[in-house]
Formats: sequence, structure tokens, C-alpha cells
Amino acid sequence: MSSGVGAGRAERRDTIRWEARADLVVVGGGVAGLTAARAASRRGLRVLTVSKGGPTDTATQYAQGGIAVVAPGPADSVDSHVADTCAAGAGLCDETAVRSIVSGGQDAVAALTDLGAVFDRGRDGGIARTREGGHSTRRIIHAGGDATGAEIQRALGAAGLPVLFGAAAARVLTDTRGVTGLLVLDDRGLGVVHTPAVLLATGGLGQLYACSTNPPGATADGIALALHAGAAVADLEFVQFHPTVLFAAGSVGRRPLVSEAVRGEGARLVDSAGRPVTAGVHPLGDLAPRDVVSRAIATRLAELGDDHVLLDARHLDGFARRFPTVTASLAQVGLDPARDLIPVAPAAHYSCGGVVTDVCGRTGVPGLYAAGEVARTGLHGGNRLASNSLLEGLVVGERAGLAAAEERGGLRVETADADLPVRPRADRAALQQLMTRHASVVRDAAGLAVAGAGLTAAPTGRCTDAAGLEDAALTVAARALTLAAGARTESRGCHTRDDHPESDPAQRRSLETRLDADGEITLRTPQLTGAH
Repeated sequence: MSSGVGAGRAERRDTIRWEARADLVVVGGGVAGLTAARAASRRGLRVLTVSKGGPTDTATQYAQGGIAVVAPGPADSVDSHVADTCAAGAGLCDETAVRSIVSGGQDAVAALTDLGAVFDRGRDGGIARTREGGHSTRRIIHAGGDATGAEIQRALGAAGLPVLFGAAAARVLTDTRGVTGLLVLDDRGLGVVHTPAVLLATGGLGQLYACSTNPPGATADGIALALHAGAAVADLEFVQFHPTVLFAAGSVGRRPLVSEAVRGEGARLVDSAGRPVTAGVHPLGDLAPRDVVSRAIATRLAELGDDHVLLDARHLDGFARRFPTVTASLAQVGLDPARDLIPVAPAAHYSCGGVVTDVCGRTGVPGLYAAGEVARTGLHGGNRLASNSLLEGLVVGERAGLAAAEERGGLRVETADADLPVRPRADRAALQQLMTRHASVVRDAAGLAVAGAGLTAAPTGRCTDAAGLEDAALTVAARALTLAAGARTESRGCHTRDDHPESDPAQRRSLETRLDADGEITLRTPQLTGAH
């Protein structure tokens, strides 16, 4: 190992091939992870970032939307952004957390600009702003048209922080004082990093489903690591399905999304008969929050027996210039948005819930932090507002890195327990089919019971490689999600129960899941405002 993290060969256990030391280990190389690593490094910490993929194998890289950030001046306000966020969140947002994170947006963008990030400019020379679903005004900033995530990834990567690629986190190691290390698998074999602080920035859980906008590595790793370390997760039943993902018959895996900004510029959703999909469903029509649009599409598809609807952007001028990433994806399947209707359908996109943290990324386990999509800060509630994810990753990533520096910097720990985990592991393809059929846009008790039974039957074994770790993570996350979805006997946000189509005021609270001493998932309903 290099980069000042104190590497060395291990002799004390024959299963350990290498050891290292760091003040902070960041798991994940997207926006939240790299922002946190940079913040902690500025405070003098020896930081090691581990990523199981390569430099661009992150959800950040694929983010076509922008950053929702309040513009200076009278046209927008923090209050307005907070109101829009809470309206989308279906009664489950923590308004204090929302205000805190939204208020940090301008400073976060300024820091990115200082790193060299280049945002699109308007005719007046100022940063251009667009409007997306659920927003009451134009406050979304972009880079490269629809390549904002790639530009953020480039700017953060240019900071030159040490990253160990191809390294899968196997276990967060703890004792009675909190975090003591991280067990890692890479091409050298099993290694342990002695560290008093681990920050999870692993992204989402889109690979629970057969089709997703997420990269292949979005396998709920952080959820599993946190649960097995003793932390809580919450709101896991709220999985946002992006309404407009490019449809291809029989496709599985990551699918390119057609950015919400396309509808923001005036593209219209129609069914196979040419009828508007969202007419009469919501006052904002095609720009309604994503759960509303996804549900409207799913309902129309069920009515017609179709597998996709159509997005009509033929009347938009300058489509290729404004949406180069979408244009390239369409060209790969022989579509021209100036001439052709675009086939789209919902696909798993974003986990609104996650590891319970406060607005500084602290979990209930001393030394364990989480930021980005893997975390549940209270910002998103039951449904994420468009373009709030990059905002959260930047703001909370910075704070979490600083919190780790303040609270765990200088602590010296030594871990003794470094065994590979033994976990239930379902067959991935079977798990994805179960979740896609029974726990996607629309759910019911019978289907969730089928999914739960299938997951419970998963065999248990030792996780000896990255694929095994991923399968185990998907299994425990799917079990937690289906348990919470079954317990929430109402429809709220992006959780829709066909057998309980109305919201229940008595269920306006989060559901928290943990693992008990036997590894079984438990469910409770605390009053969550942050880490417990």
C-alpha cells in the first residue's frame, strides 16, 4: 500500500494477507465519499478510500440531473426549496434536516467550482438554472447539459486523493468503544485496515431489481455493512423508480434514464393511443413528483397491457445540444428524438431510505458514518425531490468528513476479530425477479409474502469473494425492505400498496430495522430525527 496509510504485511493470522492503518476509511468513490475524504484530509487525517469498482463505477458518474441549489436573489428562497422537498417527501421529511442541508447548497457548489467544476452558463453569463419535477421554480444547475454527475466526479477525482480500487469492504470491525477497523478483499487477498472511523458512501440498492438506472455495483453494500455493525436503517421501503428510463424489450441490468429535465423543457408523456398519461392525476402533470408519475405510468400500463409508454420530444428545439447523453443513448438503439417517440418505463433509481444518520453523517455506532444515497438523514422522507441527491452528497459528505476528523482523529485502535462473514445469500437472478415482481412500483400483502418467503429460504455460507459479499448484502437488504413494506399498510410517497391505496395518518412515521443478536431483522417505529 502507499499514499501514507501505513501499509504492512500481516503475520499474526494466516488468513490475513495484508494490513494497513488509516485515521478514516471511506467506502465508496462517488460524490459523497470523495467529498468526505477531501474534507477529512484537509484536517490532517490519513484517509484511505476503498472502492470495489473503478474510478467511474459510481452512480454519480451517471447522474444526468443537476444540483438543486437556491439561487441568490428574490426569485427563490431556502423556504421555498424546503417546502418543495417536504411536499415531495409525503409527510416523512425531517424539516430541520431539510433546512440544514438545503442551506448548505451554495457553499457546496462554490467548493466544487474552486475545484474546477464547470457549470452551464446562461445568456447573461450567470449559472443557468432549469426546473424539474416537484420544484416550484428553476433552481437546478447542470454541467455539460445532462452530464452533471460526470463533471462532479471529474472535479473531485482531480483532487488526487488516494483510492484503493478493486477493493470490496467485507465487514466493519467494532468493539465496545466503536469502530476498530475494516475487513477488505482485494486482488492480494484478505486485508484489514486498522482505523477508528469508517464512512459508508456506497450508494444505493438498485441491483435488487432486474432493471435499474444504477451501476452494477449498487448492491446495498453499505446497508448490509451498517446493519451487521449494529446501526439502524429506516425508510427502506421507499424506493424511487425513475419514471422515464429508456425501454428495450427483454432488457435487464443498468438502463439509461431519460432525464427529468427533458420533461422540464416540455416533452410530453403519452400512451400507445396517444393519450396524456398524467392528465388529471396531479396539478403539475408530467412534472409531478416521481412517485406520482411512476405510479401513473404503471397504472396506465396495467390498464392497456403494455410494457412501456412514450415520451414525445419531437417539438423541442436544440435537443441534442441540451441533452447530449440522452441523445447518444437513443442513437445506440436507432432513435432520433426529433423524429421518433421515445419508449420509456419506470425502473429502480434511488433509495430514499438508508442508514440512519444525523445531518453530519453520524450513525448510532461510534466511529461509523454514512453519507449520500446509503444514508437516511431525513431529507428525502417518503420520496426524493429531483436533484436533491447530489446536493445531499456534497453537503453531508463534507460534514461527515469533518465530523470524523473532530471526533475520531488521533485515536489508535487495534482489531483482533477479522473473520470473513457467514451470511444468507440468495441467488441474485432469482432475488431480482422476486423483487421486481412483488416489491417494485406497486405492491400488495400477498406478493410481499411470496418475496419474503423466497428470501428466508436463502442458504447460508461464508462470503469468500466480492460476488458473495454482494449477494449477501442484497439478501439482507431485500429482507429488510420487504418486511418494512409489508408492515406499512398504506400508500405513501413512492411506496404504493394496491391493497391499501390510501394514506393512513396514523402511519405518518418512519419504520426502523436492525439486526438482533441472532442476525434476524427486527422492526420498530421510533421518532426518528437523526442517529439513534
